[in-house]
Amino acid sequence: MISINFKKFGVSQGFLAEVATQFSDIKTYLFSLPAGSRWFHIFYLLGPLILLIERSPADFWLSICGLVFLCRCIVLRDWKWVRHFWVVACLLFWLACLLSSALSSLPAYSLGEALVWIRFPLFAFASCFWLAKNRQMIAAMLGMTTLGMLIMTGILIAEMLVVGQQGGRLSWPYGDLMPGNYLAKASMPAFIVIIALIMSRNKFLQKFSLFLAIFTIGASVLTGERINLILRLCAGFLTLCSWRANFKKLIIISAIFSMLTILLFVLYDDLKVRYWNSFIRQIPLGEHSHYYQVMRGGIDAFLSSPMVGIGTGNYRFICANIIEGNPKILCHNHPHHFYIQLLAETGLIGFLSGLLMILAILWQVIKTRLMSRNDVIMATAYIAPFAMFFPLQTTGDFFGQWNNIFIWSAIGLSLAARNRLT
Repeated sequence: MISINFKKFGVSQGFLAEVATQFSDIKTYLFSLPAGSRWFHIFYLLGPLILLIERSPADFWLSICGLVFLCRCIVLRDWKWVRHFWVVACLLFWLACLLSSALSSLPAYSLGEALVWIRFPLFAFASCFWLAKNRQMIAAMLGMTTLGMLIMTGILIAEMLVVGQQGGRLSWPYGDLMPGNYLAKASMPAFIVIIALIMSRNKFLQKFSLFLAIFTIGASVLTGERINLILRLCAGFLTLCSWRANFKKLIIISAIFSMLTILLFVLYDDLKVRYWNSFIRQIPLGEHSHYYQVMRGGIDAFLSSPMVGIGTGNYRFICANIIEGNPKILCHNHPHHFYIQLLAETGLIGFLSGLLMILAILWQVIKTRLMSRNDVIMATAYIAPFAMFFPLQTTGDFFGQWNNIFIWSAIGLSLAARNRLT
């Protein structure tokens, strides 16, 4: 029989015992549930792997979790969760979107987009108030999210070795040029915990977490997705400053990541052009910037209907009419900025209610941090929602399917972190 001496790798018996205890607790909890509920909880835990397949299976998983939760609430007449302020704020924003859509020039399409958007916060409700309602399920979901992140990292490195980049970008496993979205958004709660564990007093855990962080950040660099890379780096830096901050370690870790990034730039000259030369030119500070030209279209759309906007999801159809052939403005499916898109498509009413929803979510996760600064998951739970909704960045479609699946799967787990105390 082959035996492994874990002590050679700096792994203590205490650490292995803790890992075994976590697995045992999760297994015990799942088998304590009725059979139907047990299998549905397992289905929930498979989400990070389903998200690796394609958007339709991922949307099915997220939607089913939300709808089953809603049916469960109807059957059990359990609506206590509706009293939470962040839940009320989400519902108010949804009503504002419906109002904007009903009054728009394309109400049929817009109302459909607004109606189905509720599935994303509904998934967060299901995570927070049912599926991840205790510490065992939170630990299990973080473990599955970590597994998904490592699988995606492996896929992207394999693509780099087998076929290389396409125009400076990677495309596996989805066939589009945005696989880094998974790493930056869906994986963020797990990534944040890994970064925090670099500050651990356990030497093995420190080194192992640093290795995982470098491994997955390297994959983000190779994707060529600048905003997603910056999102991860900033979230990681904020985590290091938030959890057992140590100035010396912070400097060392920052130096390690900087040197590795420079090394990648030296090895792959296209990365240097994309992450530095091209990025600097495209910062949206004037008409020379592609992003500025795209965002400007959203501002003009808002000015055309400032109170209720042009309707949820209508920007892609109406933009060309609004700009009237202005060559200094570019029409995309969305303005590439959450807050400009809210102004454009839902007007001041939707913008203010959307801002209220975001602030309510942030306050909820900040309260989670205040409840326990000694629990790494609770203390860092605020970082993912803060990073997702940070205003000084370009973004995807606020109402889009793929972007929202990644974002709300992470937000749902972050909101559920307060259940670590139950």
